[in-house]
Amino acid sequence: MSKKPKKPAPGPTEAQLETRNAAALARVAEMTDADGLRNLMANATRLGVEPVREAAFRRLAAVQSEGDEGTVQNAVWQMVHAIEQIKREAAGKTIRLSYLRRDIQKVGEAAAIGKIVAKPGPSERFEELMARSLPGYTAEAIVLSHPEDFDEDTRAAATARLTEAGVDPATLTT
Repeated sequence: MSKKPKKPAPGPTEAQLETRNAAALARVAEMTDADGLRNLMANATRLGVEPVREAAFRRLAAVQSEGDEGTVQNAVWQMVHAIEQIKREAAGKTIRLSYLRRDIQKVGEAAAIGKIVAKPGPSERFEELMARSLPGYTAEAIVLSHPEDFDEDTRAAATARLTEAGVDPATLTT
């Protein structure tokens, strides 16, 4: 008695995939659990759903940040958490930006970011964010999105660095 080979179950249709992805995107906006967001990012990566992964990444940076939305403090902490997540994914373990965290504690968010932008040449963090197509999380983008908190030289350095990297500063959003 021979068994017939089983046919593989049919995969989801395009419409089902679109519905599933739309539901995942909608769920991201409501999520506040960092581990849940990281899990969603991993699943989205595994399934090749980049819009869901990107939305979860941005939400993860936002839910971990400190300060009121729209402030320099909030933008800096979103940058810190975004870079730490990138490093975590690359290394497979948590890596903190200890030097930057100490500098923020010592001189404050705006001054710490101003020091990064004032240095000659792009920082390693700048390069990591640009490699991931996340220019809106750079220190330079923070300077330009909060011009009242930085002097003219710092704003000019931020504009120059982003322009040199091929980014139109006017298009930046986090």
